[in-house]
Amino acid sequence: MRHIVGLSGGKDSTALALRLAEVEPRDYEYICNATGNELPAMKAHWRKLEEMLGKPITPVRYSKDLIGTIREQKMLPSVFARWCTRMLKIEPTIEYFADLPENSVLYVGLRADEEARRGLWGEDIDVRFPMREWGWKEADVWQYLDSKGVCIPGRTDCALCPYQRLGEWRELYLSHPELYREGIALEDELGHTFRSPGRDTWPADLRSLAQEFDSGRKLREYKRATTCRVCSL
Repeated sequence: MRHIVGLSGGKDSTALALRLAEVEPRDYEYICNATGNELPAMKAHWRKLEEMLGKPITPVRYSKDLIGTIREQKMLPSVFARWCTRMLKIEPTIEYFADLPENSVLYVGLRADEEARRGLWGEDIDVRFPMREWGWKEADVWQYLDSKGVCIPGRTDCALCPYQRLGEWRELYLSHPELYREGIALEDELGHTFRSPGRDTWPADLRSLAQEFDSGRKLREYKRATTCRVCSL
């Protein structure tokens, strides 16, 4: 029997893992879906959580990282072909659950103010929603994280996620130019773009998009994404 806590890196799963260790101490196993294309802030967040929990976080992942899988598939992920989530997260997680002993327990970070969602767990796994048992709502999660001094990254998805907003692509270009250049190289190599053509009036390809950013073209009502309450990251 194993006790599994899934960590997305967001506020709910982070609060669940930390509080559960306090009120129900046991030998938990912490897992996350790592794609190998996480932003530095996300990697730092996982490292801090490992320190606070006193245990490593086990990555449940595909045999290749996002970049390697893109080259394997010879295709960029897009809003019309979201194979990255299936191959890098869903399928490895299903395989991981299938290998768990019977009566293992999975602890899921759904709050009392969230609707029930269908999960990926198997029939032989017991699933618990401790925050619902505690009656925790979103305000309770933030209050707890603030009390622990935990900063949640503004983005927990991949650096080259096709679902990013324009402002997030600009943030990537300005803050992590090496990751942005990697995206340009992949577009050049495969002849396609992460962004969907015609999605807006801006260029679809990252190279031309960078030129627009450099020109000073204004974004409409962009506010930098952040959910951090205790620091300015």
